[in-house]
Amino acid sequence: MDNPNLWSLRLGFSGRQAETIRKNGINIFLKDSFLQQADGQLPAFLKDQPKTPVEVKAFRDNIKKGGDNTKILEEVVKTSYDLKAWWLEKMRTDSYPLREKMVLFWHNHYVSTIQKVRVNYWIYNHNQILRENAFGNFREITKKILKTNAMVVYLDNTENKRDNLNENLSRELLELFTLGVGHYNESDVKNGAKALAGLSIGADGPQYSQKKRVIEPFTFMGKTGKFDVDDIVDIIFQQKNAPYFITRKLLKWFIYDNPPENLVAYYGDYLREQNYEIEPLLTKIITEEFDKKTAGSKIKDPLVYLFQLLNELGMQNPNNKLVGLYLRNQGMDLFNQPNVKGWDGGKSWITAYLFLQRNNLVDQLCKGKNFNSKPLKSINADNEVVSETFNAQLRWRKKGTNKDVIAELKNRLLFNVDDDMQKDFENILKYDFDPEGASAANGVMRLFNFMVKTPEFQII
Repeated sequence: MDNPNLWSLRLGFSGRQAETIRKNGINIFLKDSFLQQADGQLPAFLKDQPKTPVEVKAFRDNIKKGGDNTKILEEVVKTSYDLKAWWLEKMRTDSYPLREKMVLFWHNHYVSTIQKVRVNYWIYNHNQILRENAFGNFREITKKILKTNAMVVYLDNTENKRDNLNENLSRELLELFTLGVGHYNESDVKNGAKALAGLSIGADGPQYSQKKRVIEPFTFMGKTGKFDVDDIVDIIFQQKNAPYFITRKLLKWFIYDNPPENLVAYYGDYLREQNYEIEPLLTKIITEEFDKKTAGSKIKDPLVYLFQLLNELGMQNPNNKLVGLYLRNQGMDLFNQPNVKGWDGGKSWITAYLFLQRNNLVDQLCKGKNFNSKPLKSINADNEVVSETFNAQLRWRKKGTNKDVIAELKNRLLFNVDDDMQKDFENILKYDFDPEGASAANGVMRLFNFMVKTPEFQII
């Protein structure tokens, strides 16, 4: 097994970091990843977008003057693809993509969608908080995310008032963000909603309305007082199960679609010892799992699958809006998960239909044909110029026997190959293969096409 290639995919989105991991070792790679600073510059396409509740209302009122409310969502969707393209470029090009890998993890943990929120700046702000705190403290990240306009809108806390409680945010805080089902009761949900009542959108993030908040003491998870959002988060993180829910999800995100329970407990106990700091937990998980024989324990999500493919074929500057549209078709629509639980991952990424989509794309890209640009019309971006073709070129040493070339690609693309598959590879790239011959590149491309359609390529 070639650990650097495997972990380049697990800690990023392609094989681009494999050589860095091989050269520097996993510990230095992690340290450099943690030192990478979060980009705090506001993207240009958001500068004129509405940011405060007053600006959002004015923006919507202006569109409504035309009498067509659907245009509000159309305008939001159009800019949302600029946002997706911006993020995809960061994922694809960052020298140390682990931060963006963690942003994507948190993005699917603290779900908040464009379709529901309909304010791109609030979604960006939510995403940026995840970026700035990607390796920070789990308890403090939770507090910050609960106090974003995106989250209070997405989970209906704008409707949560002391005389008419809305329990959505309280319930998901307990069920999906922190403890998990079975580790709280319905009174905790109701009283958590009391602590969140009156917390609604504001110019600089959510603020409490004194007219709408609960002012009487109440009991939450065994403690009684006048609690606000930060108070109940602190109480939640004192509960026994607080470290295990997130540890299981982290193990699932990076290594195992079905994490062993002994590892969940082992790393969860360590997270509690570290006072819920994510950086030391990640360091421990990755360094201790690095040399284990875990290849094939996780199905690639559409992002990893696609970016690995584009990297191997040498596509330098893909149109990221088209990438975003392809991901949407593969069930991984950025900023628009199907529900508050987020993407299920695992086997849901590899249904028969989605596998067929993957294979069709392989045939297209291996021939040097670019993404179909017609879908850009659906997001009012059809004025963008997209080349119909690109120069598809594989990296290989261009020397040695057919078995040498097979071994080179196999070590980069696949991590478990049996004897029968090896024979299939040798039948595609014949024993009399000439690496310097005129047809050598075509032969290697045929081999690559076959390899990336195998079930083994779909896993890491």
